[in-house]
This record gives sequence, C-alpha cells and structure tokens, in this order.
Amino acid sequence: MKELTDLHVHSCCSDGTYTPTELAVYAKEKGLKAFALTDHDTILGIDEAMAAGKAQGIEVIPGIEFSTNYREKDIHVLGLGIDWKDARFLKKLREFQDSRDLRNRKMIQRMAGCGIDITYEKMQEAFPDSTWTRANFARYLVDRKYAKSTREAFARYVGDDAPCFVPREKVTPFQAVELIRENGGLAVLAHPVLYHLSDEDLDTLVFKLKNCGLNGIEAIYSTYRWYDETHIKTLARKHGLSITGGSDFHGSNKPDIDLGVGHGNLKIPYELWLSLKAHQAYR
Repeated sequence: MKELTDLHVHSCCSDGTYTPTELAVYAKEKGLKAFALTDHDTILGIDEAMAAGKAQGIEVIPGIEFSTNYREKDIHVLGLGIDWKDARFLKKLREFQDSRDLRNRKMIQRMAGCGIDITYEKMQEAFPDSTWTRANFARYLVDRKYAKSTREAFARYVGDDAPCFVPREKVTPFQAVELIRENGGLAVLAHPVLYHLSDEDLDTLVFKLKNCGLNGIEAIYSTYRWYDETHIKTLARKHGLSITGGSDFHGSNKPDIDLGVGHGNLKIPYELWLSLKAHQAYR
C-alpha cells in the first residue's frame, strides 16, 4: 500500500477549525505519512505543528498559502518546505499581511453597507487569533443568520462576483513565487481549476509563473473531476512542472472535505512530495 500525504491543509491560525496539534493527531488517525500546514499568509502554527508531528510520528511539512491578485481574481500560491524563521521572509510576509488587512477592512465596509452588523472589532472577537480569509467572513455570516451556509455566503456576499468582494491590492502571484524561491521553498500554483480562467489564460499564467521559479501545480484536489485532473497534469507536463495534491482541509469550515481524502476518494501519494523536492534539486 502506498504511503499517503496531504500537501494543502489549514489550521485555526488562518481559516481552519483544528489547532495545529489536533491536525497532527488527526493525520495520525487517518494513516498519513505527512501533511503540509499551509495557512493563509501566516506561519504562526508551524512551530506547534512541527512539535506535535514529532510527538505523533508524522512528518509536518512547513508551508504557507499566499493569496494574491491577478486580473482581479484571487490566485493562491503554496510555499512548501519553507524556512519559516528566515528574517527576510518574515519581513516580506508582514507586507503581505498588511495588504490582506487593508483588503479585509474594505470588505467589512462593504458588508456594513449591505446592512450586515459587522465591524473590525466584532471580527476580532469572532476570530481572535486567526489570519482572516473570506471563509472567516462566510462563517461570520452563517453564525449570524445572514446566510444558511458558507456556500450561500460566498454566492450572496463575498465570492468573486458578489457585492462585498474586494481584490487584494499590489500582491501578485509572481511576487509570491519569487519570495518562496528566494526563501528556498517550493512554489506550487494551488487549485488552478478554481480560477475559471480560459485554457489560454491559464497557460499564459503558468508560463509566466514558471519563469519566476514555479516548481509545481496542484493537479489532485478535492473538487476536481477526472477531466480537471487530466487537464492540469497535461499542463504540468507541458511546462516541466511537478504535480502535487491536497484536500484543502479546513475542518468544520468545509465540512464535506476530510483530511487526506477530500470528499472521500482522494489519494495523494507521498512520492509526489519527494518528486517535488527532486524537481527543486534538478532546477
């Protein structure tokens, strides 16, 4: 039986609901050899996850997920195997976080303008130790009965085409890839199918990111159909990129997606992580 991993996982340090320690324990229960903690624009949970992983006999891959803007769309870039204590990396990360905070404040203003009882302070009370993403806003809306589900909250309020959406400013996926490369980590384009780019536009984006140092592309993902996976694997071969896979586990914030297995049938071979690391060495 192949050893399995999950290279895209979130904790409560961003918009997941499990603590980093709980993730390590759960990964052990699920029979995973390793998982990557990839919280949005933060490395706050990595120390705890590494310690818990050691205690559980689980390899924890230090990571991050940068949320960036490209043509008014949110584009996510994973950094895997990062040096999360590097001073230059942390300085640049603070700049990314400042951009996110500015965007969050603007989204709160728009939501308030739509009649939602929300302030920056109320979000702090609801999510005191988290880096907020739109999933946090969606949870806020569900908890306060403005929407029946996070899916509805995205559709009505915070999705890309919804009235309260505000794109990230200044931060581009190319900057994220370059930062990860300079840090010594491995840069991966996360869930490219979700961006709903045309085949031509996605090919162009991948080409440009490869020139900046992109190492891989997420070809195995919870919501992909078989033809999505085939398409992304073909794109990876065309551009000489490694493939990765992840569930994008968020705990109860995405209740239909489980760690390691997504909707139930996801399988991510550990060898994909080894191949990605070999790709870096080859480059």
